[in-house]
Parts: sequence; C-alpha cells; structure tokens
Amino acid sequence: MATKKPIWKKGRGKLGILQPLLGTWIAETDSPMGKLKCTRSFKLILSGQYIELNAKWEFSKGVYEEQAVYGMNDGMLSFWSFTSDGKKSQGAIADGKDVHAEAICFEANMPAGMARMIYWPSEDGGFYWAVESKVKKGWNRFTKHHYHSL
Repeated sequence: MATKKPIWKKGRGKLGILQPLLGTWIAETDSPMGKLKCTRSFKLILSGQYIELNAKWEFSKGVYEEQAVYGMNDGMLSFWSFTSDGKKSQGAIADGKDVHAEAICFEANMPAGMARMIYWPSEDGGFYWAVESKVKKGWNRFTKHHYHSL
C-alpha cells in the first residue's frame, strides 16, 4: 500500500507542527444558535516562541471571542485559552490520528470532563476543526467547521 503524500508542510522547531495554521481563516455554517461566521487568526508572537490565536464567533444574537497562546510547557506543546464568557482552559498535544493521519490534536480536562480539539487538512487547501468530548465509547463530536483562507 502506497504512503499518501502529506497535505500539510510542517515548519521547523517545536512549534513547526502548527505552521500550516498560520494566517487568517474563516468558516461559515449553520449552528444551533443560527448562522455562524467564525474567523481564526494564528500568528507568531514573542520572537517566535509562541503562537497566538484570536478567534471570533459571530452569531445573529452576538459575538463570542477566544484568545489562546500555544507554546512549550515542560517539554510538551500546550495551549492556554481565555474566552469572552470568562472561561479558561489549558491542555496539551495529543494523538488525533483516529481522525486524520495529519491531525493536530490537543486535549484538556474541562469541568464537564475530558475534551479535545482537532485540526486536520482538507484537500481544498483549508482545514477542518472539531471539538469532541470523551464518552465511554470514545469521542463524541459536537462541533465541526471547515475553514478557508481569508
């Protein structure tokens, strides 16, 4: 069986795995709260030692924002996230190959239990992003977006 050529070109260094996400991306979809437009912007900060994410979720009834930082913590690629509703989370890189061979996955212990977010490439040059919660039978996906370059 032939090995499939990777879609994403990873960069150098400890943050290189996140290289394909750098830039500004947009997803437009339906949600339980109506039409949604979500913009995600990733950029290197602090002399390239960290990556900052600014996400803005625009619903017909309001806006939800997230600011996150990705970087190394005790030798593991980790994230620290803060949201406009006052919540925060912290997690670390995990294996997401059950979703896609090139998946970038982070897991975090949340008040409701273990959760993970996964990024993986789409053939059109964009990427997919999903959030899942850990259940007895595996993972339960409750959000999935398809992002395109802005």
